[in-house]
Amino acid sequence: MWYPLLRRLLFTLEAETAHRVTLRSLNALRWTGLCAGARSTTTDCARNIMGLDFPNPVGFAAGLDKNGEFIDALAVLGFGFLEVGTVTPRPQPGNPRPRLFRIPAAQALVNRMGFNNCGVEQFVRNVQRAASRGVLGINIGKNFDTPIERAADDYLYCLRRVYPFASYVTVNISSPNTTGLRQLQETDRLDRLLIALKTERQKLADDHRKYVPLALKVAPDLDSEEVKTIADCIIKHAFDAVIATNTTVNREGVAGLPHSAESGGLSGAPLAALSTDIVRQFRQALGGSKPVIGVGGVMSGADAAKKMAAGASLVQIYTGLVYRGPDLVGECIETLCKTGIQSS
Repeated sequence: MWYPLLRRLLFTLEAETAHRVTLRSLNALRWTGLCAGARSTTTDCARNIMGLDFPNPVGFAAGLDKNGEFIDALAVLGFGFLEVGTVTPRPQPGNPRPRLFRIPAAQALVNRMGFNNCGVEQFVRNVQRAASRGVLGINIGKNFDTPIERAADDYLYCLRRVYPFASYVTVNISSPNTTGLRQLQETDRLDRLLIALKTERQKLADDHRKYVPLALKVAPDLDSEEVKTIADCIIKHAFDAVIATNTTVNREGVAGLPHSAESGGLSGAPLAALSTDIVRQFRQALGGSKPVIGVGGVMSGADAAKKMAAGASLVQIYTGLVYRGPDLVGECIETLCKTGIQSS
């Protein structure tokens, strides 16, 4: 449709500038219907996952709307759910620009944003202003200068602040762009963090008379033993889902291409197979007891179907929107819903 023409213009801009322009344009266009995505009315589309009713299994991934500013604009694209953030307790600027790079030949991005966001207080005000009442995930993290030993304090603070406004909360311990963050995936640290979050969630559920599911977002750069350890922790501490995966530090499939050597996390088509394999491993390690949300390299309806076939209950889109635009949402919904594809 119209997006390929717009993309030509956007790709003449620096990547982060284009990202901001795109979100603001969606906000301006949401009243026109030009950016409306496909919406299936078939009952085959609906999913009940984590006790939440999803009108379709195709979601918007965290990282694009870090401050929860564009919820209403994104809601009109046809997503079954939105995830915003990552948000931290205090505002932080993130890493120096440039920090977002396109690799068009591979339909990929490299980012080292570094959890740039407005802080949880402003974030909550933004979320409160949104009129959309669809399924909303809120992704939380720690400030870059909080010692890893005190990371739980940041996650607990964010959890308390966002809890009343979230359909579910994602605990992001897997971004490669905050120094030391992935150390939280190690057994002892992960065990302590999940205990603290589980205990606090019970208090919040009692206070608000509302149970908000907790999901853990993991890296694609895990070996089989690490997958099993994390899966065991998820079961032990009654977390509700795993989101697989974040971006990768691996450069397989893009080596030698412009910007491929930039530090940061790689997303897009080269991540697809790696991410889908981690989805499959978590599905097996969890024994189907907890849902897996698949994200990473969904560039087509066929890619979304592969995630579901590997064991995902829901899928999310990030970099695919940059390269394919809103049409990708409808294509994925069509593939997964109209043909009745569900995780096995």
